[in-house]
Amino acid sequence: MSRVPEAAAPASPGESDRLPPGIWKIASVAAIGSFMSQLDATIVNVSLPGLAGTLHAAFPTIQWVMSGYLLALALTLPLNGWLVDRIGARALYLWCFAAFTLASGLCGLAWSAPSLIGFRVLQGMAGGLLAPMAQMLVARAAGRHMPRVASMVVMPVLLAPLLGPVVAGGILTFASWRWIFLFNLPVGLLAFVLAWHFLPDDRQQTRPRVLDLTGLALLSPALVFFLYGIDRLGQRMGGALVCCGLLLFALYGAWAHRKGDGALIDLRLFGGRVFSASVATLFLLNGALFAGQMLVPVWLIHGCGLSPDRVGWMMTPMGLGMMCAYPLMGRLTERFGIRKLTKCGALAAFAGTLLLVFLALHGIAFSILAGALFLRGAGMGAIGIPSMSAGYAAVKRQDLPVATTALNIVQRLGGPIWTTLCAMTLGGRASASPFMTSRLFVMAFGLLCVLHAVLFLTTRLLPVRLAGRGTGAGPIGPDSPRGS
Repeated sequence: MSRVPEAAAPASPGESDRLPPGIWKIASVAAIGSFMSQLDATIVNVSLPGLAGTLHAAFPTIQWVMSGYLLALALTLPLNGWLVDRIGARALYLWCFAAFTLASGLCGLAWSAPSLIGFRVLQGMAGGLLAPMAQMLVARAAGRHMPRVASMVVMPVLLAPLLGPVVAGGILTFASWRWIFLFNLPVGLLAFVLAWHFLPDDRQQTRPRVLDLTGLALLSPALVFFLYGIDRLGQRMGGALVCCGLLLFALYGAWAHRKGDGALIDLRLFGGRVFSASVATLFLLNGALFAGQMLVPVWLIHGCGLSPDRVGWMMTPMGLGMMCAYPLMGRLTERFGIRKLTKCGALAAFAGTLLLVFLALHGIAFSILAGALFLRGAGMGAIGIPSMSAGYAAVKRQDLPVATTALNIVQRLGGPIWTTLCAMTLGGRASASPFMTSRLFVMAFGLLCVLHAVLFLTTRLLPVRLAGRGTGAGPIGPDSPRGS
C-alpha cells in the first residue's frame, strides 16, 4: 500500500508565501510543551546529591529520579500515534499537560525517595508525549511552511538542557529542592489555558482503531531495555538488556509486517524513499550530536587536563552555532531547497569534526577549537529542520501521528548507539587515567568523521525541495526521489 501521495500542484507565489492563520499561536503552545518536557529531563541533575541526603537514600537509588523519567519517556512514546488517532491531537495535548503538571506537583510533595521516583515516572510518561506532539501539531498546521515555523519549537528543545542546571542552581540557592518541581505548576497552568484557546478542534480528523496490544507489549519494553542497557553496556546486565531489546525489536518487526495497517507503527511507512532518507538522516544527526557532546568534554578533561568548569564554557560555540542556524532555516530552505542546504550543513559539520582530529593530533588551540565547534553546531543546525520537514511531507496527512512516532523512536535511538560506539573506541579508559593518549582521541574523532560522511550521503537522498499546500503534499523537484 502506497504511503506517499502524489505531489500537489505548486501554489501561486503570493499564496505560497503566506503562512496559515493562527500558526504562531499553535507553535507557541507546542514550544512550551517541548521546553517543559526537555527541561525536566535535566533540571534534576544538579539536585541529586542534595536529594540523596535529604531523603536518606543511597546515590544509586536517587539516580532513578533522573533515569526513571528518561525511561518513562521512551515507554509511552509508541502510544503517541494511536492516541492521536483515537482522541485527537488537541485532547491528547491537553491531557498530557494536565497529567504532567499534576505529576510535577506530586513530585514537589514527595515524602521519600521511592515516592519521588514513582511520581517522576508518571511525569515522564506524560512528558514522553509532549515533544512528539509538538512536532506533529506544527507539521499539521504549517504544512510546506514547516521550515519557517519549526525553529520556534526546536529552539526551546536546544535551550532546555543548557538552562536546566542554571534554573536548578538558582532555585536551590534560594529555596527548597521541592520548588524544582513546583516551578512547573504555574507554567503548566498557563500552557494548559493557552492550549485550550489556541489549538484547533480536530475531533473530525480522528479515526479510532483498535490498539495493537501485542505491538505495544513488544515495542515499549524493547525501547526501555535497549536504552537502559546500552547506557550500561560495560556491565553484564547491560549487554543482556541490549540483546533482549534487539530481540523484541526483531519480534515487533515480524509482527508489524504481518499486521500491516493495524500495527502500532506501520512499517510500510519506511517503504517510501523520502521518508526513509529523512529517518536515516535524523538518526545519524542525533548520533553525531550526542557522540560529539560526549567526546569533546572527555578529550578536553582527560586528554588536555582542563578543569570541568572551564570545559563547560568552551562548549558554548557549538550551541551558538545551532542558535545562529535555526532562525535562518525557513528563508534558506525556500531559497536553496532541502537537499542543497542539508548537504552544505553536513559538509560544514564534517569540516568541523576534521578540525577536532587535527587538534587531537597536534595539540589544542582554543581559537581553532571554537571555530570547529561553531562549524559543527551550525552545520548540524542546518540539517535537522529541513530533514524533518521532508519526512512529514512524504506521508499522507492522516498518517502524521504514526509518522511522528516512528521519527521520534528512531531519532531517540541514534544518540545512545553512536555515543556508545565512540566511547568503546576510547577503550573504556576515560576515567582510568588522568591523561589519555592522543591516539585514542584521534581514533574516536575519526569514527565521528565517518559518521558525518555517512550523514552527508543520506542528505543526498532527500528531496530537492517541498511544494504543495499542506503537509502530505509530497516532495517534488526535477530529480527528487519518490517513495513507492
